[in-house]
Amino acid sequence: METIGPVARRNATGPIRRLLVDREAARRGSRRRIWVYLAPLGLFALAGLGLLAGVDLSDTRNLPEIVIVILAVGSVLPVAVTFRWPIWAWRLALVMMFLGVMNAPPKEAWPWNLVQILGFLFVLGRLAVTQSTVVTVWAIGLSLIPILLFARDANAWGAVLLLVAVAALGDILSRRRRTRELLAEQEELTELERARRAVLEERARIAREMHDVVAHHMSMIAVRAETAPYRLTGLPEPAREELAVIAVAARAALSDMRRLLGALRSEDGTAPTAPQPGLAEVPALVETARAAGLDVTFEWPDLGDVPETVGLAAYRILQEALANAARHAPDGPVTVAGRGFADRLELEVRNKRTGADVGPGGGHGLIGMRERAELLGGELTAGPDRFDFVVAARLPFGEKLQ
Repeated sequence: METIGPVARRNATGPIRRLLVDREAARRGSRRRIWVYLAPLGLFALAGLGLLAGVDLSDTRNLPEIVIVILAVGSVLPVAVTFRWPIWAWRLALVMMFLGVMNAPPKEAWPWNLVQILGFLFVLGRLAVTQSTVVTVWAIGLSLIPILLFARDANAWGAVLLLVAVAALGDILSRRRRTRELLAEQEELTELERARRAVLEERARIAREMHDVVAHHMSMIAVRAETAPYRLTGLPEPAREELAVIAVAARAALSDMRRLLGALRSEDGTAPTAPQPGLAEVPALVETARAAGLDVTFEWPDLGDVPETVGLAAYRILQEALANAARHAPDGPVTVAGRGFADRLELEVRNKRTGADVGPGGGHGLIGMRERAELLGGELTAGPDRFDFVVAARLPFGEKLQ
């Protein structure tokens, strides 16, 4: 309970502190083109009103000229300030309400000049438009003090009603503005939610298509490869081993497919799956490529610890590069090399050009590899040099290699 008291006091005194003490940030001015022309006209109008206030004070007050200038400027300055700093403008106008009664003739019902009265009403209305209702109520209460002190013989209660009416009108306009902003924000959130639902529906449709078409065919491949030794008699042992490898690869592809389908169907884009592969799984990836018939030379020193995102990107890039080499140059030797630095990981997959078509085909493999590198702020190049086809990737990261 001891910790609630200070918080409650701060909440109760927050509006009055904001009105009288807190520093006010400048409000952004309107960007409408018309204000470029209206602003100079407004300043000229205020200058004219200030001169009128000065003439009136010279005729009715026995004051030094410098004091008359200060009172005249103080009558219009809050109006000029209120567009950027409405609270500061009200503070200045309130101070001027106390100074503006200096040497006022006793026969005057209102000890302030007309320009100052109209300016104060404008400032109070502007404050009500831009601030909360509680701040406006405090401003009205404090504004009544000079009226009740210096205009008791005049229609003080009429002035009170006028202040309340101006502030209430400004508060109504403020509430309408905030309501429009909330409606616009709600409409924007609704549009974002519609877009999100559309993305989820499209992902669900893609997941259904992948499940009904691709997963079905992969399952059939795995089943046929597993049952071939029992359906076909007289298969040699190398053929049985090759079919077993195909069945294992098909089952692994099905597992990856299920993880992908789970990610597509989940609303937050994640799925409860096993950890993604990284640098630790690269040797097993190379062994799989060798088992498939590729002549792979593996140059992989101790690269130390790298972020998981970099390890996953490196694994997927090497996976696609080896698949391209097996597809387009199955008889040529392949070299896989990795180099670790303090701020980056560099990969290179080089395969001999044994035919006319040794580069990536027209699919999305190369695009996917390049996108993975660019997401990490790196780069990937793929193309032939004099003798080889080379895939080179640079994957930067901030963590230093151990």
